[in-house]
Formats: sequence, structure tokens, C-alpha cells
Amino acid sequence: MTAFKSAQDVIQRFETENYICGPDLATPIFLMERLEKPLLVEGPPGVGKTEVAKTLSSSLGRRLIRLQCYEGLDESKALYEWEYTKQLLYTQMLKDRISDLLDNTDTLSQAVEALNREDSAFFSRHFLLPRPLLEAILSEEPVVLLIDEIDRSDDEFESFLLEMLSDFQVSIPELGTLTAEQRPLVVLTSNANRNLSEALRRRCLYVYINYPPLEQEIRIVLRKIPGIEKDLANQIVRFVQKIRSLNMRKPPSIAETIDWALALVVLNAQNLSRDTLSSTLNVLLKDREDIERIMREGYHDQAAG
Repeated sequence: MTAFKSAQDVIQRFETENYICGPDLATPIFLMERLEKPLLVEGPPGVGKTEVAKTLSSSLGRRLIRLQCYEGLDESKALYEWEYTKQLLYTQMLKDRISDLLDNTDTLSQAVEALNREDSAFFSRHFLLPRPLLEAILSEEPVVLLIDEIDRSDDEFESFLLEMLSDFQVSIPELGTLTAEQRPLVVLTSNANRNLSEALRRRCLYVYINYPPLEQEIRIVLRKIPGIEKDLANQIVRFVQKIRSLNMRKPPSIAETIDWALALVVLNAQNLSRDTLSSTLNVLLKDREDIERIMREGYHDQAAG
């Protein structure tokens, strides 16, 4: 599929993929493709950061490669591993043929040299098991690389990423430096659980995604749940946005808004009655204290009213 022509083209293609976005997100996405720069997407959980990469992939017809970050993630899990089982099999084959290899040698140095020539085959690409980062670099076709929740990883792993994000290349001691055949489009997401380094931020374009305004979230619900009544969608989103303003322990995400709206449609709810709210609030809120607060302070009565 062709590259984006403009930020407006991004908005239109994303909407075709059921992702509603405005110019504040579309412009960085357009620029990241044109400038071939990584995009750091930051914001609270559940606002659609991961979906940016997925939608980018589908709208451009590129394969998505995902690296999920977590505490303790290291190079071997993110970049590559050696397939030691294959290497052991090769070792056994070499052992069976060692006499043949040494038949044409007259001195110890010649024998060592002959064995060394075979030793280099132990660390060839044939035994290399690419993980997401190396898979993206070695891909012959353009891909989208999602580095999800980078803030969950350690400072050491973040530093390791700098070489790749600067030159889209990685160094493997046994093979040397491998450079991307096709530069991937890289999306990094962060829930801002810790501060990312200035060095990493400098290498990226940046966008912050917050909870959407009322009208945009209503559009999202209407797009994601065909057939829902607009009045019910309006009630749902107004109630959700009221809850988010209350400094809850776990504010409902956009995904939870959609899940709740879908549950209400399945239950054939026509409006947010008190009984409906009481029986379905656990679809929207995933914290016991939040649910008890809403019930105790009468916010469900306000919505039903």
C-alpha cells in the first residue's frame, strides 16, 4: 500500500480501520513515515496507544512485529538467541568427520587452522534465532515494529535500544554489525510509569494521547458498536467521563467504555437505569473500592436520573 500523502490521509485511513484520531495524532504519524523516525506514544493505560501501531500496520499493509517489554527484559529475549540444539548436532557431525578434516594436515598448526575454519560455522546465521528486534532489522519487506510499554523495561535495556534507533543496526559479536535492509517504522508506547532517558526521547517524535473529549469518544463507541442507539451511547460516555473526573483508583479506559457499551447492547438496555448500572458496573470498573464509591455516593442515581 502507498505511503501517507498527508495528515488528513492518515485520519481517513485510520478511520477506515475503525481508529478515530485527530490532527494532533495524525501529524506525528505522517511525519514519522516521511522522516523515518521512531514515534514515542505516551499516555495513561487504555487510551489506544498500542492500537496506533496495529492500525498503522494495517493501513500501510505492513507486517506488525511486537516486542512486549517487562522488567528484566534483556538482549537475548529481545534481539536473538543461538539455537544450541542445532549447534550440538553440528558438533556431533563434526566429531564424526574430524579424522577426515585432519587427513590432509601434516603439522599441529595446520590441524588447528583446519578446525578453526570449521569453528566459524558454529556462529553463522543458520544457528541464529531472531527475536523481535532482529526480526525487524533482517526483514526483507518493510514492517512496523511495536516496542510496547518501554517504561516497564530497565534503564539498561533502554540504553541498548539507542544504537538500533539511531542507525537501525545492531552489533552481534560473532557476526559483526547487521544493518536494516528496510528501515522499520518504530512505535514505542509508554504509560509514563517512569521517566525515559533524554537520549531515547531525542531519537523519537513524540505524541501524548489522553482520554478523548466527549464527542470523539461518542464517535468511537458508535463506530465500534454498530447498531447502538446514539442516545444510549451519549449517556454511556457522559457517565464514563464523569467517573474519570473523580480521581478514581483505576479510571475506565476507552476499551472498558466499549466493553460496557457492548454489554448494555447485549442486555437490550435502552438507558442507564439504576438497576442496569448496579448490575453492570463491574464491566466498566475493575476496582472494588471504585465500585463501592460510585454506589455509596449516588453517582449511579445521577446517571439514571
